[in-house]
Amino acid sequence: MNRLNKLIIVLVLLVTQSTFAQQFSLFEAQSYALENAEQIKRSELDLESAKKQVIETRAMGLPQINGEVNFQQLINIPTQVLDGALMGQPGEDIEVSFGQEFSANAGASVNQLIFNGSYIIALQVSNFYTEFVASSIKKSEQDVLSNVTQAYQMALVSARNKAFVDTLVGLTEELIRKQRELFDVGFITQEEVDQTEFSLLSAQANLVAANTTYENALIMLKMTMSYPIDDEITLTEDLDNLLLDKQVDLSGSYENNLELDILRKQVVISEYDLKNVKMGNYPQLSAFFNHQFDAYRSEFDFFRTGGKWFDQTVWGLKLSIPIFAGGERWAKIQKAKITVLQDELTVQEFQRSLSGQEIQLKNELKSARTNLELQKKNVELARKIHNNSMIMAEIGKENSIIVTQKYNQLVQAQTNYVNAMVEVFNKKLELDKLYNQLIRN
Repeated sequence: MNRLNKLIIVLVLLVTQSTFAQQFSLFEAQSYALENAEQIKRSELDLESAKKQVIETRAMGLPQINGEVNFQQLINIPTQVLDGALMGQPGEDIEVSFGQEFSANAGASVNQLIFNGSYIIALQVSNFYTEFVASSIKKSEQDVLSNVTQAYQMALVSARNKAFVDTLVGLTEELIRKQRELFDVGFITQEEVDQTEFSLLSAQANLVAANTTYENALIMLKMTMSYPIDDEITLTEDLDNLLLDKQVDLSGSYENNLELDILRKQVVISEYDLKNVKMGNYPQLSAFFNHQFDAYRSEFDFFRTGGKWFDQTVWGLKLSIPIFAGGERWAKIQKAKITVLQDELTVQEFQRSLSGQEIQLKNELKSARTNLELQKKNVELARKIHNNSMIMAEIGKENSIIVTQKYNQLVQAQTNYVNAMVEVFNKKLELDKLYNQLIRN
């Protein structure tokens, strides 16, 4: 095999592989979304920012060292007026200029926080804040998983409905072909053929709508997965097996609800804020150290060898004791206490809401499952009636108007069945979200 043939084969293989649609089960679609969703990446960046905030807060209690260099030139040297009696010239004012035209200083200072109650609380709350942000990441993951799961299920349902309508179109086309043969030999009228063609046009219109719904469902799935819109995708999950999974009752508790967990953490943050406000009544102690050099010149010759620089060193402690603030600190403490109580009431209210939602969703899921079984039987019965009607029409013993009625009956039964499937999926998804059972390890 020469090089040209090898090159052609390689190119063909590359083109062929590029046209393959990537296959996804529901779990694989969820995993892909968790790795690529921008919403989750933004939450992860928030967590990184929170970690940096911890470092920033911790640094406030470490020594703060600063260096400083100053230079100034007096355009006009300050003048003082003295009593002439001081210079042996009583009764006269004597003008005297003090200072040098040029001056400079350089030094370093160190400040160290020794005790500050607010700093201690800030350290505690900054560490806890990372946990709070981590919960927000889980909430983002849950939202992404919920959207992907719903979109994946809708795509499967749309594919099933598209296949159903496509089958009806094929059956109706076959019926028209046979009816035209019966019309040619005079067994049926033109009106009956026209009526069947009317049903075919309706079926074809439904097929166009079903195809559009399926394509839009795939696009929605790609969007929720953060999957390239222009790339092909194939769903490998079996719709019937997925429905069976939704028939299994999973134990759970609304106490694991992510939003409830976030609200509880918000209470803790408010309690930290209350502690921080109370710390405003405590003394604050800090230490400082400063060492600097000063130089004064009548000419700009600071870098001249032998020029004098005068140094000075100082250190000290600073104690600040709150005594009276006109009731401001007391008011702040009361407001912080009220915020804690409000957050606690919000948690209680949300717990009661979740308890009610749990009961409602279980009832609605039970009802949806029962309705699904009934609609499934209804579709099977409507299909049987329609098929019998089609057989009778093929031999000219059934009026086309009756066939159309049976066709519309089957379409309505299928529509109800599709809606029942969607209802089961949605209610089970809401219950899983309530129990925080969407995120898999």
